[in-house]
Amino acid sequence: MARIAGIDLPKNKRGVIGLTYIYGIGKSTAQKILSKVNVDENKLVSEWNDDEINSIRQTLGENYKVEGELRSENQMNIKRLMDIGSQRGIRHRLGLPLRGQRTKNNSRTRKGKRKTVANKKKATK
Repeated sequence: MARIAGIDLPKNKRGVIGLTYIYGIGKSTAQKILSKVNVDENKLVSEWNDDEINSIRQTLGENYKVEGELRSENQMNIKRLMDIGSQRGIRHRLGLPLRGQRTKNNSRTRKGKRKTVANKKKATK
């Protein structure tokens, strides 16, 4: 089993698909990485030898931000927006959609489960 960037890649997958298990690497980036280190895309991860794994690991380390480093950068960007008080930062803080979507009917993913508010009961005479 190949372990790259702290992630165990699945043995039975093709190389391109296996690399996408790493946070920050999609299919096109995986294709670029494998072509750069001269590894066949259709070769299974279990068929990679140690030299190929090391060259992939080295290429990732030098040229790409992945996993923890990328996650922390994303969180720092969100925190920066919240600290400067921008519109997007305020929406992050309130847990509402950021990009202009309406919130009256939709946006349940951001707002969470419905919180029903009961009506006032009418007084009887």
